[in-house]
Amino acid sequence: MSFSAAIITLFPELFPGTLGASVLGRGLAEGLWSLQVTQLRDFATDRHRTVDDTPSGGGAGMVLKPDILARAIDTVSPLGDARPRILMSPRGTTLTQARARELALGPGAVIICGRFEGIDQRVIDTRGLEEISIGDYVLAGGEVAAMVLLEAVVRLIPGVLGKAESHADESFENGLLEYPQYTRPQSFEGVDIPGVLTSGDHGRIASWRQEQSQALTAARRPDLLKK
Repeated sequence: MSFSAAIITLFPELFPGTLGASVLGRGLAEGLWSLQVTQLRDFATDRHRTVDDTPSGGGAGMVLKPDILARAIDTVSPLGDARPRILMSPRGTTLTQARARELALGPGAVIICGRFEGIDQRVIDTRGLEEISIGDYVLAGGEVAAMVLLEAVVRLIPGVLGKAESHADESFENGLLEYPQYTRPQSFEGVDIPGVLTSGDHGRIASWRQEQSQALTAARRPDLLKK
């Protein structure tokens, strides 16, 4: 069974976007994963297709209405659907490589893209939405965040990148940042490729890469070493 992603959004025309390019797009075309995009406004009941209303208690902006969003979720993800329901939200748990790998090994995900001031809390509670953030900043909506989440996940699906070694040494896979990479020409603007990488000694190369990863992590992300 391939990974099945479903998106609920006010802007379905944004998808697949970058997800349709390169190896991710090839994986989509080959059926290694699938993408269903649903327009939230299709579940509105008035002639203006209204999906939002003012916040209870006052305040700026608008909030997505619970009845309309719940109806969309229940249609896209009916009772018995094993896929996690995810809300892209700046107040959510930060996306990690470990969570991306968990999702990649599962049946897929139903992703809700918020807009305006957010969505009614009752939908989050009653529909069991997992809130995920891609960083400590705020975007205009959840669509770009959903693409980030799916790109992180889909590339880990077996067969999408090809050889498993393609991501084995990447940043965050082993708790460290990735070591520096080099390729030909041997000399570029007076700087040579480190000699160890052209020595043919795989043991030395592995040790050098490990040392570089540890040094970079200590300098840029010491929090990872503490873990």
